[in-house]
Amino acid sequence: MAVAFSGGVDSVAAAWLLLQAGYQVFALTMLVTGEEEKAVEVAQRLGIAHWTVDLREPFRQEVILPFVRAYLSGLTPNPCVWCNHKLKFGLLLERARALGADFFATGHYARAFFDPARNRYLLARGRDRRKDQSYFLYLLTQSQLAYTLFPLGDRSKAENLELIRRLGLPTRPESQDVCFLRGRDYREMIRELAGDGLKPGPIVDVEGKVVGTHRGLAYYTVGQRRGLGRAWGRPYYILALDPRRNALVVGPEEFLYRSHCWVDELNFILCDRLALPVRAEVQVRYTAPAVPAVIRPEGERVRVDFAFPQKAVAPGQAAVFYQEDLVLGGGTITPYETYG
Repeated sequence: MAVAFSGGVDSVAAAWLLLQAGYQVFALTMLVTGEEEKAVEVAQRLGIAHWTVDLREPFRQEVILPFVRAYLSGLTPNPCVWCNHKLKFGLLLERARALGADFFATGHYARAFFDPARNRYLLARGRDRRKDQSYFLYLLTQSQLAYTLFPLGDRSKAENLELIRRLGLPTRPESQDVCFLRGRDYREMIRELAGDGLKPGPIVDVEGKVVGTHRGLAYYTVGQRRGLGRAWGRPYYILALDPRRNALVVGPEEFLYRSHCWVDELNFILCDRLALPVRAEVQVRYTAPAVPAVIRPEGERVRVDFAFPQKAVAPGQAAVFYQEDLVLGGGTITPYETYG
C-alpha cells in the first residue's frame, strides 16, 4: 500500500490508520516545491519506508505555467484539480504501481468504492462536509479510482487532529493557500513569469463605455470589487474579463448573477457520458454551496441551468455535479459573452 505523503496531519493520519488496519505501508512524497523534508522525518517515526518522487518539472509544466496562462487569458484557474489529476493520481500513482503497490491512498476527505449494480467505481463526498474535498477530484477516471483508497473519508478533521496529538507525531504546517505560492499573492508569481503578457487595458461598463484603465487582466477575477482604482457612486464589481479586447467589464452587483453557464472539458464518474438532461446539484467553486440545476448535454459540453441565479460564476473554475453525495462528474466553466 502506497500513501501520498506530504508529512501534514491528513497524510500522516491516513498512513497511521492503514498501518493499524494491517496494511504494509510505504510513503511517496511528491517533490514539487522543495519543502518536503518534514515528510522524511515523520515517515521514519512511523517506521515506514519512504520515497521522494521528483516531479518539479511536470509540476511546472502541468500546474504552474497553465495557472499563469489561464490568468493571462482572463480565466480563474483551479490548479489543485490539475495537480490531483495529472500528478498525484497520475505520475505518483504510476510510481506507486511500479514499486509494487496494490493500492494508492491519500489524505483527501472523500470516499471511493465499487458499486456492483452500476459496475463502476464511484466517488462520494467525505462525511465531514466542512472538509469535503471531492470537488477537487472530479477528474478521476475509473482506472484511477480502481486503485484509490481514502482512509479519512468517514472521519472528521477534528478526529485526525486529536489522533496526531495523542501520537505526538511531528507534522508539517498546513497551508491554507495554493501550495506553490508559499504565502505569496498569486499576482507576484504572474508578474515574475508573465513577462510582456501583463498589459494595461480599458475598463468598460455594461454599455461598452470606457470608464478607466486596468493594470493587466491577470490581476482581476469575476466578482472582485476592490482594486479598480476609482469609485462610481455605487459599488461596482468585475463582471467579466475580455481577453480579445484586453478589457475589464464592470457594473452593479445585479449584473453578477447568472441563470446558466456552459461547462466543457468534462469527466463523468457515474456514467461514461451524459446522453439526456439530468437534475443534479452543482458547485461552481470550492467555497460555494451546491445548488439545484438541470444539466443538458450539448455536443462536447453541457449547459447548466441553475434553479436560481448564481453570483460571480467565474470562467476557468470547476463546476462539479452531484447527485446526493455522489459525484456525477464535472468540468470547466467556459467564458461567456461579455457586455458592451
